[in-house]
Amino acid sequence: AVGAAALIGSGLVHPHRTSLWTRTGSMVEGRFGHTATLLLDGSVLVVGGENGTALATAELYDPAKGTWNATGAMLETRYGHTATLLPDGTVLVVGGSAGGDGPAVLATAEIYDPARGTWTATDSMIEVHSGFTTTRLTDGRVLVAGGYNSSGLGLPASAELFDAITATWSPAGLMNQARSDATATLLLNGEVLVAGGFNPNGNVPYAELFDPRSESWSTAGNMTHARAGHTATLLLDGRVLVVGGYVSGMNLMVPSAELYDPGTGRWTATGAMVAGRAEHTATLLPDGRVLVAGGYSSWTGTSQVPVPFGEIYDPASGTWTATGAMIEVRGGHTATLLNDGQVLVAGGNGLDLASAELFDPRSGN
Repeated sequence: AVGAAALIGSGLVHPHRTSLWTRTGSMVEGRFGHTATLLLDGSVLVVGGENGTALATAELYDPAKGTWNATGAMLETRYGHTATLLPDGTVLVVGGSAGGDGPAVLATAEIYDPARGTWTATDSMIEVHSGFTTTRLTDGRVLVAGGYNSSGLGLPASAELFDAITATWSPAGLMNQARSDATATLLLNGEVLVAGGFNPNGNVPYAELFDPRSESWSTAGNMTHARAGHTATLLLDGRVLVVGGYVSGMNLMVPSAELYDPGTGRWTATGAMVAGRAEHTATLLPDGRVLVAGGYSSWTGTSQVPVPFGEIYDPASGTWTATGAMIEVRGGHTATLLNDGQVLVAGGNGLDLASAELFDPRSGN
């Protein structure tokens, strides 16, 4: 593994910038493969994940105090699920895996009410999904796309929509290609860009668009690099930054990054990161830059090499700058932009699964 000290000595990480990362309170329970959702009151809801076993527990982070408190537990254990803030301030949690002896991929869904701190079951999805994407559309509906079923095989390119008003699911057409570990990004025009991922045939090298008005899918060009387990971030100018990921069948992560321009429908390469990584996070900062944090540079079986520092992408120059060593190395964590502009990074498969830290983009610029 490449340690933080070695990277600092190499000049890739700047020692005087490590103050960008500060420790905050640890979670009540260590976890990875969980979700984190910024609520309307500015607190952060962390849900599920695993820590030797799948979890049903949930907790809340108070940014004013830097502390965590347990809230109501979900009705089911799950990891690899998604969590989506609905227009009324409640949170929809769907799918994932329940753990146990088999994959036990779930179709169930439940809703968290922040006012009561409780969960209520809602209608189950049409298909079971894990390794899928969810996107809240401009009209408040939630799009679920892709993933895999209990056999670990790609679904038949299925997608579906959740209507929060009626609490029901309906089919949303078939994607052009089945895929899991892809990304889904809501564009400024209301369409959803689904990019990358893999299926039993290998990496999916192209992207597609979902049009909520016609509930139909169309192709969106070939990416410059086939990848899965990457991140996609909508930039302030409407372009989409796709970063990192892995190539199916290889244990090295790609450092490359690319941009999708909805105006032209074209993909173009942009500056590569200092380190290739997957299972990282990407967060749009208030000034339009993008923070990429954590993840793994390679893995073989159960052996994972973490990336111990973050990087910031500047859309104006198309270049990356290392932020300094994180307090903990981690992958499978979450990153949440708080209302004060700081980024909360929590949990993950590192040395301390319960730890959390804050990145302040206003320091050390």
